This record gives sequence, structure tokens and C-alpha cells, in this order.
Amino acid sequence: MNRFNTGLLLATLLFASTALADDGPRIEQGSKVSFNYALSLEDGTQLESNMDTAPMAYTQGAGQIIPGLEDAMLGHAAGDRFSVTIPPEQAYGPVDPKRVQPVPIENVPEAARVVGATLTAANFPGPIIVREVREDTVLLDFNHPLAGKTLTFDISVVSVEAPAALP
Repeated sequence: MNRFNTGLLLATLLFASTALADDGPRIEQGSKVSFNYALSLEDGTQLESNMDTAPMAYTQGAGQIIPGLEDAMLGHAAGDRFSVTIPPEQAYGPVDPKRVQPVPIENVPEAARVVGATLTAANFPGPIIVREVREDTVLLDFNHPLAGKTLTFDISVVSVEAPAALP
């Protein structure tokens, strides 16, 4: 190989390694990640967005976000923008009919005895929705409000911090 080819090869290798180094870390298990998102249902109804506010932060692999979104984040880097559609099984699960239960009407505050009302309980981690009001009972839904829903996330990865090195 002559000096010209060797120099060209060296310049190409330097450029390639510089481009990779500037690319930044990619999301892997243990990465600290911050991102903005817009969340929509299958029909296009937007449920929430943090695109104009502070990004959400999580640690990849720690179970802090739904499984389907965590899987979709793997391999992305700061600056990446993408959309992902997540089925119920990888989000909040299917609707479980066993989690819809009748409760004596006197156990439900009078103001909440309206279909669609949302209740909270100290010993339950999420909202409880009134599905039906009967004469003596109120049918309460303990499923997550997004159970059974296919979700679409529009994601903008803000930052990725590589996982800490093991000692």
C-alpha cells in the first residue's frame, strides 16, 4: 500500500472513530435517561404530553416505566425522536373483569356516586373509577384507567448517561 492509500485509510479511520465518539452513549441497562413524550390512544386522542415542560427521567431496566416503552428505548441516543405503539399487554395490561367489584353504597361518599367519578384509597396505588351505581351497591373498577388500551408515544430523547462502571 502506498503512502497516499495509507494516509487516506488513516484519515477514514480517524473520521469514523470521531463520529462514533461524538454520537454519545446509547440507552442500555442501567443508563440514566431523560426524555419528553406525547401520549395518545389508538384513535389519536392525546392524553398527556411533557413536550413543553421538564423531561421525565428514569433508569433503564429499573421498571420505572411501562415494559413496552422501556424495550423501545433500548439503543436510542440523546437527540433521537421516534414513535412507538404499545399493545395493552406491554403497557397496563388487559382489563381484568375480576377487578370490577360491587361495594355497598354506604361505603362510597355520596358525591362520588356518579358514573365516571374517580376515587382514591389509602391502601390502593391508583385511581378507582365508578362504573355503575345501583340501588344498594356501586360497581367500582380497580383496573388502571389505561388497561386494555393501545398506546402511542412520540418520544424525544433528551439525555443518556451511561451506566456506572462496576467496581
